[in-house]
Amino acid sequence: MTKLSVNINKVATLRNARGTNTPDLLKVAKDCEEFGAQGITVHPRPDERHIKYADVYALSQHVSTEFNIEGYPNPKFMDLVLDVKPEQVTLVPDSPEVLTSNAGWDAKANFDQLKDVVSTFNKAGIRTSLFMDCNEEQIEWAAKTGANRIELYTEAYASNFSLGNEAAIAPYTKAAFVAQKYDLGLNAGHDLSLDNLAYLQQNLVGLQEVSIGHALICDALYFGLQNTIQMYLNCLKTN
Repeated sequence: MTKLSVNINKVATLRNARGTNTPDLLKVAKDCEEFGAQGITVHPRPDERHIKYADVYALSQHVSTEFNIEGYPNPKFMDLVLDVKPEQVTLVPDSPEVLTSNAGWDAKANFDQLKDVVSTFNKAGIRTSLFMDCNEEQIEWAAKTGANRIELYTEAYASNFSLGNEAAIAPYTKAAFVAQKYDLGLNAGHDLSLDNLAYLQQNLVGLQEVSIGHALICDALYFGLQNTIQMYLNCLKTN
């Protein structure tokens, strides 16, 4: 079964809006785990507009499932990850001003940087994943960095799903086989929802983990957090 990692950035955004500890980020993370999530994801950004660096340290003492930290590997981020030593770090090519991740790595152009960063994290015993588009050449270069996994950027899949799911999934199916060819583990994330998740899981060979935040937290407003997590887990059951 593909694992579900819940991205709790949006919970932190809501908390920060009033400057209090409501909702309690640590409690939400523990509740997600108790309700069945197999991981917790956070993406601290330089301006700390949602997840704060202090949150990452606090969560590292409470998360009992897989802890996944996403971010651009600047020196401050790397120090944070090396201090916390999560099970997984997902490297994204975001510039500081972007609202949300919007592209995968150009692993060829950034090869030297990525190879050094991946080596540093691997030596610390931290699984590394690179945020990637469905591009065979780029996935090959990602493998050359020594990364353990890639996370396919699924915004295009989600956007095109309503226009025809077979066309939407085709590049991702091919990318999954390419990842397998180069012995890369496979994750996926961005704009995945109750509408499109099951089809993705059913058609991506070797999909190990999905990271979902925005849609899941929005659904929880209607269905409740426990019910919502169970609904997403049901989408990930192998038929």
